[in-house]
Amino acid sequence: MHRSTGKKNKIIIYLLFLFILSTTSAKLINDQNKLTSSISKINITGLSERKNLEILNNLNNLLYKSIFIINEEEIRKILEKHNIIQEFSIKKIYPSTLNIEIKPTKFIARVSNNSQYLVGANGKLIEDKSNNDLLPYIFGEFNSRDFLLFKLHIEKSMFSFSNLKELSFFLSGRWDILTDKDILIKLPQEHIVASLNLSKKLIDNDNFKNIKFIDLRVKNHLVTK
Repeated sequence: MHRSTGKKNKIIIYLLFLFILSTTSAKLINDQNKLTSSISKINITGLSERKNLEILNNLNNLLYKSIFIINEEEIRKILEKHNIIQEFSIKKIYPSTLNIEIKPTKFIARVSNNSQYLVGANGKLIEDKSNNDLLPYIFGEFNSRDFLLFKLHIEKSMFSFSNLKELSFFLSGRWDILTDKDILIKLPQEHIVASLNLSKKLIDNDNFKNIKFIDLRVKNHLVTK
């Protein structure tokens, strides 16, 4: 009877030992997985070497965090602070690499009171002292929403930004444009695309080849000079 009890005790101790050993092993494996899944490398591509490095430095706090729990919204907030960025993609390369591919915005205009500041297709201002592209100048106090809305009107019309020399924004929400042929077009507050298309047809019409002024501010009223 005592032998049977002793044998049972040995079995119980043995099972407890196996349980403790397996639990410890599982914890060690889990800790090792956490370590190997920590971000050890971040690759930034798409911009200049200097700008890529600047963004990489902004993202250094992500190093050694687990790639499985990384907060992509945190990355997005950091990237969106850089006005040069039009769009980007984030890819996790397991077990420990983060690839961020950036598409820069296209410069489409230049601020009149400071030619070092350019307006991107994303509606944001970007400082670029070395840019010598021939771009239309923008006059007036506008915001990104005003500009992006007008940009959309241009894109839907028969004009393109390459046809423009100057853009002027007024507090009333109205725009004037000066074409590359030095024709001033005063646009109304509404029906912008239709007004742009009418202006383009007039400019391309041989009967109006000498016009330098088109006023469409008043509804159903056209003035040319």
